[in-house]
Amino acid sequence: MKDYRPPKEKKMNIYHPPPGAKAYDSGLKYSSKTEDMNGFEEGVEFLPTMNAKKLEKRGPKRWVLVAAIVLICLFLSLLTGFLVWHFKYRNSHVEKHYNGHLRLPTLRFMDAYENSNTTEFVGLANKVKQALINIYNKNPDVGPFHKRTGISAFSEGSVIAYYWSQFSVPKYKADALDEAMANIKALNQTGLLKERNLDIRVESLVAFPSDPDIMKTSWDNSCRYALHAKEGVITSFSTPGFPNSPYPSNARCLWVLRGDADSVLSLTFTTFDVEQCHTGDDFVKVYDSLSPVEPHALVKLCGSFNPSYNLTFVSSQNILLVMLITDAKGRYPGFKAEFFQMPKQMTSCGGVLMGTSGNFSTPYYPGHYPAGVDCVWNIMVPQNKNVKVRFREFFLLEPGVPLDSCTKDYVEINKEKYCGLRQSFVVSSKTNQITVRFHSDLSFVDTGFWAEFLSYDSSDPCPGKFTCQTGRCIDKARRCDGWLDCTDASDEKNCNCTEKQFRCRNGWCKPKYWLCDGVNDCGDNSDEQQCQCPTGNFKCSNGKCIPEAQKCNGKDDCGDGSDEGDCGSAVTVACQEYTYKCRNQQCVNKRNPECDDEQDCSDNSDEDNCNCGKRAYNKKSRIVGGQDSDVGEWPWQVSLHAKGEGHICGASLISDKWLVSAAHCFRQEQFVRYSDPTLWTAYMGLHDQRDRTNAKVQSRSIKKIIQNPYFNEYTFDYDIAVLELSSPVTFTAEIEPVCLPDVTHEFPAGKAMWVTGWGATQEDGIGAMILQKAEIRMINQTMCNTLLPNQLTRQMICVGILTGGVDACQGDSGGPLISIEANNRFFLAGVVSFGDGCARRNKPGVYTKVSKLRNWIKQTTGV
Repeated sequence: MKDYRPPKEKKMNIYHPPPGAKAYDSGLKYSSKTEDMNGFEEGVEFLPTMNAKKLEKRGPKRWVLVAAIVLICLFLSLLTGFLVWHFKYRNSHVEKHYNGHLRLPTLRFMDAYENSNTTEFVGLANKVKQALINIYNKNPDVGPFHKRTGISAFSEGSVIAYYWSQFSVPKYKADALDEAMANIKALNQTGLLKERNLDIRVESLVAFPSDPDIMKTSWDNSCRYALHAKEGVITSFSTPGFPNSPYPSNARCLWVLRGDADSVLSLTFTTFDVEQCHTGDDFVKVYDSLSPVEPHALVKLCGSFNPSYNLTFVSSQNILLVMLITDAKGRYPGFKAEFFQMPKQMTSCGGVLMGTSGNFSTPYYPGHYPAGVDCVWNIMVPQNKNVKVRFREFFLLEPGVPLDSCTKDYVEINKEKYCGLRQSFVVSSKTNQITVRFHSDLSFVDTGFWAEFLSYDSSDPCPGKFTCQTGRCIDKARRCDGWLDCTDASDEKNCNCTEKQFRCRNGWCKPKYWLCDGVNDCGDNSDEQQCQCPTGNFKCSNGKCIPEAQKCNGKDDCGDGSDEGDCGSAVTVACQEYTYKCRNQQCVNKRNPECDDEQDCSDNSDEDNCNCGKRAYNKKSRIVGGQDSDVGEWPWQVSLHAKGEGHICGASLISDKWLVSAAHCFRQEQFVRYSDPTLWTAYMGLHDQRDRTNAKVQSRSIKKIIQNPYFNEYTFDYDIAVLELSSPVTFTAEIEPVCLPDVTHEFPAGKAMWVTGWGATQEDGIGAMILQKAEIRMINQTMCNTLLPNQLTRQMICVGILTGGVDACQGDSGGPLISIEANNRFFLAGVVSFGDGCARRNKPGVYTKVSKLRNWIKQTTGV
C-alpha cells in the first residue's frame, strides 16, 4: 500500500481584521487651544432656529469639517492596520524543517561511524555541521534564518552523511527559503571547504522539506535502534512490547538497519497490525535511506495485513530505515519484522531471452522490487516467428501518478509505457524480437510483474481461435456474442446481428432480452433510450413514468417505492413496504440506512447491532483473475463437516452462536438424516481444509438446526436454515460476524458481489482446499426470468457472470453471497442455493434472498 501527501502550497498570509472587531483608536483629541482647533472655537455662534440665512451659511462648513475628521480617522486606522500587519504578521516567523544527505568523497567509511557516541562520529559530525552552516551563510535567503542542524547518521558510499536542519523565517521569506534549499547544490559551488580547518569535500548535497512530526524522529533517541545484519543470519525486531503489549502512544521510533559493504537488505514484515488507515494517524514507513526523506520512501503501511500477504522490501544499498509514528488514540499490537543481507548483484534483472517461450519478472518478485532499478530484456524467438509478451500479473502503482502518464515506475515496450494495476494483457511485435524495459525511480515500490514471452506464426497467431487486436486469443464462439471478451472490443466489431440480437447505434450486436433492462449494455445507452421517459419525468423500477416533481415527495407514486427509496437523506415519512422502520416505529425513506455510520433514525436504532461486517485485515489480495482468498479475508465464512464425510456445505456466522446456511444441505439423502445436529461440526476461521487444527480455527458442534418451514425440496423456494452452535465462539481477526440486511435493503442490478466457498472449481470437479472467492454481479430480475424461465420466486435472486467461467459450484451450497456497502461494511445478500451446472454461459447462479427472510431470521434467532 502506498500513500502520498503532496507538499502544501505556500501562500502569503495577509491580515484582515475579523468581522465585528473594534476599530483601532485613531488618536484624534479635541482641544480648547486656538492652535489646535484651527480657530474653530473663536467663531462659534449660537443662532436662533428662525435665522434661516445664517443657518444656510454655516451648514456647508460644518459638513466639510465632519468629512475631514472622518477621513483623518480612516487614514489613521489604515495606517495602524498596516503597521500591525507589517510588524506582527508580515514579519511573523514560521518554522521550516529539512532533511537531506551529502557525500564526502575524500573519506573512507569506518565502523566507528555507525555509533553516534564514538569520538570519530562526533568529530566528523561537527565538521559536516559546520560545513553546512558555511554553505547556508553564502545565501542571504538561507543563512540569516538558520536555527540548528544535526547529523543523524553516516553510511558507506565513500561516506554519506544524513542531516536535518531547522529554520525560523518570516512568512514573506518562506518561499524564497524553499527555493534556495531546493537549489542547495548550487550553493556549494566550491566543493572544498577549508574554513576553520574543515578539510572535507562536500558533493551530492540535497535537501527536502520535512514534516515537523517526522523531524522529531531525527533528534529523539528515546526509541531508536541500530541493527547490523550478519552473514547468513536472519535478524528479527519488533515494536516495543510486542507481542505481550501494544505499542506506546505518541511514539517516534526508528530502526536503523545496516548490512556489510556491497550487500543489499531484504526486509519482511511477518506480522503487521497497527491502527486502521482511515481511523487514526499511526503508520510505518520504510526508507531506502538513513534519513526520513519522502523521495526515498519505499512504502507507507497502516492497518492490518494477513500473514499471506507479501510485505517484503529490498534496499538499493546496504541500508534501510524503518519508522513508526503513533498518536494518542488507539493502541495496537504493532509489527514483527526480520531482515538479512544478500549480495548486491542482481542476476534476474534483464538480459537476453531466447527460445520459443519463457518467463521473466521484476527483481525479487513476488516481493517488492527495489528502488532505482533499470532492467532491459532483449527477447528473441526463431527467425520465422513473431514474438508477443503476455503479462500475467502487473502491479506498478505509484501514489499521485495518473495511469496515463507513467512518469515514475513503468514498463516500456515499442516506445509505449505501461504502469498502474492492470489485468492480464498482451503486447506483440511484428518481428521475432522485442525489447522490454523496466524502470523504477527512488520512491515507492510495488510487487512488479510476472510475464511470459511466446512465439507465434504471424499468419495465424491464435490457431483455432479468434485473435484480438491486442494479441489476445479467445474462442471463436465468443466472436459477435454481445460480450466484450477482447479488452479493445475487437471481437464485437463488424458483426452481423442474428435474429436473436438487436443492433446498437454504435454497431454492436446485443441479445434482445437486454433491451430496456435498465442497464447500459450498448455503451452508448441506445438499448435503453427507447425506453426512457419523456423529459421532466422519472422512470420507476417497474417501468412506469411519473413527473420528476413527484420523486422524493414522501408518497409512493410509482407503486413499488422506487421514487422514494433513494432520496439521499433520511426523512421521516409514513411507513410503507419500501421504507426503513426504526425501533420507535417511525420510518425513513433513505435507501439502506442500516449500519452506514450515520444516524438516520431519531432513536439511532439504524446503527444498533452494527458490530458486524468488518474485517480486521486490509484487503490486499494481489491475485488478479485468481480464486484463492487470503487468510481472514472472509471472517464470517464457515465450513460445515458431516461426520465421516468432511466438508459438505458452507455457512455464514451472524453472531457468536448462530449460523445461516441453505435448507437443502440438511435434507435426507441415501438414508442419511442430515437434519440431525449431531452429525455436524462447524469450523470458523478456517482457510485451508488441510489445516483444521490451526490455533486460529475454532470448531463447534451443532446444537440445533432450524429449516425454514416453507422450504420446498423441489423448487428450492425458501432455501434457508439457521444453526445454533453448542457454545459461543470468540471473535478474532479471522472470525467475525457478517451484517444482515433489513427487509427493505436493495441490491441493484449490476452491483458487484462476492461468493466464497470450498466447492468444486469446475463442474463435476473436486472441492478446493483453499477457500475460494469469485466476483460476480447482480442480474436484472427481468433478465433472470428470461434466462431461467419459471424457476425464480420472490425469495430468490440470480447473480453471476453471463459470459460464464465464474460461479459457485457443488460444495459451496449454504455459503455467503456478500455485498460491500457504505464504509466498507459487508452484508449477507444471499445464500448459495442452486444453479444449472457451474459457470455456464447465460446460466447464472440462484441465491436465497436474505432480505426477504430477514424477519424469520430475527424471530428464530433473535439476531
